[in-house]
Amino acid sequence: MFGFGTKNIGIDLGTANTIVYVDGKEIVLREPSVVAKNTKTGEIVAVGQEARDMIGRTPASISAIRPMKDGVIADYETTVTMLKYYINKAVGNSGKPYVMVCVPSGITAVEKRAVIDATRVAGAKDAYVIEEPFAAAIGAGLPIMDPKGSMVVDIGGGTTDVATISLGGIVSSRSLRVAGDRLNDAIAAYIRKNYNLLIGERTAERLKWEIGSASVEEAKNIENVTIRGRYLLTGLPKSIEITAEDVARAIAEPIQEIIGTVKETLEETSPEISADVIDHGIVLTGGGALLKNLPQVISEATKVPVSIANNPLDCVAIGTGESLKSIDIMKRK
Repeated sequence: MFGFGTKNIGIDLGTANTIVYVDGKEIVLREPSVVAKNTKTGEIVAVGQEARDMIGRTPASISAIRPMKDGVIADYETTVTMLKYYINKAVGNSGKPYVMVCVPSGITAVEKRAVIDATRVAGAKDAYVIEEPFAAAIGAGLPIMDPKGSMVVDIGGGTTDVATISLGGIVSSRSLRVAGDRLNDAIAAYIRKNYNLLIGERTAERLKWEIGSASVEEAKNIENVTIRGRYLLTGLPKSIEITAEDVARAIAEPIQEIIGTVKETLEETSPEISADVIDHGIVLTGGGALLKNLPQVISEATKVPVSIANNPLDCVAIGTGESLKSIDIMKRK
């Protein structure tokens, strides 16, 4: 059973953001998955939003690190430091919590073990993992325990997880390491190639959110945005105007990869569950769900209704937190 006075927590340990859910309090913390470190001394300078604000603006001695890449741990020690910071911030001195962490559905046993070990080292009494699309389905309020099929597409920062779910389990799933970060990279690469302008990660992300569209045709109705960067022909700063069509063309390839994964998951699903999905539609979660015109584009490609979950950014964290209620079952596994 849970320890008295101990608040058990669920963590959506994302490539871009970490969201913490405390049992009984719901979401208490939402910060970028970034750590700023002094490269000479190894000292941690900042974690979370404060560290993200330093990206692209740090002196040579300070490095802003994103320890998660494509939904898995890329820098173990830094991930432990980040988790320790978030666990302490969420529960303070109320004892060591049991922690449920969500992971992409396609990760290996070794990658899963690294997440569990890092969470224990960071201060958890014990750690368990839940697959991202399953957590997203719980958080989106889908009828996961019913004998009917549901389909969820969770588009995060590092991975897109697609799954059909029925009777409390994942029936078929695919995990693609193409998501929000890939869209940002594609925008920056397109602007460099077509405008000879070098822009940073944060500018690319701002373009995605402000004028990004999954449909080139619909992008014609969105206003242009002025951005600043370094002009490669002179090496000097320069401002240029970018159209929404530019951004839509830039992200067209990764969007098609995501749609391809959705189609493949549908193709390997049983006829009964396929029929349920046609009835109830596909539900989008994660930050990527907020990309303009994405539901329409996926619906046109799959011939299945597509909707966005309520609070798509928080679905995975809410589902991870809700799964804490079944943590005793996890302990017996």
